[in-house]
Amino acid sequence: MRLWHEDLISRLPRQQLLGQHRECCALRGKGWGKRHATVNYVFDYSPYKLYQYHQLVMDEMVRRDYRPTDLWRNPLYRGLKCAPYKSLDVETLSKPIYIEHNQNYLTECLDNLKSKNIEI
Repeated sequence: MRLWHEDLISRLPRQQLLGQHRECCALRGKGWGKRHATVNYVFDYSPYKLYQYHQLVMDEMVRRDYRPTDLWRNPLYRGLKCAPYKSLDVETLSKPIYIEHNQNYLTECLDNLKSKNIEI
């Protein structure tokens, strides 16, 4: 489980981009609150932040002619097996969305990709 540094989303290879979409879907659904060392920080924020991050991923997917379901464009949607949120406070989009996505995290993500023989 990993959310790639948001500056890498537009440069991720197909497999990592589509995997990121699946990861976001899982975290927004029944995975919300299930601790995992690599993504624990997302649970310190409103689920709306994950929605914002997921939008970046889906925008890139659309740019590459993939067609994620529009249901995920609703911030309250949590997948087919999870009841939607009744409400979420809208949060101003920040850059980065998660403060954890800093230069050190970017380097960590690039190193992780290199370990998979992916040069960005």
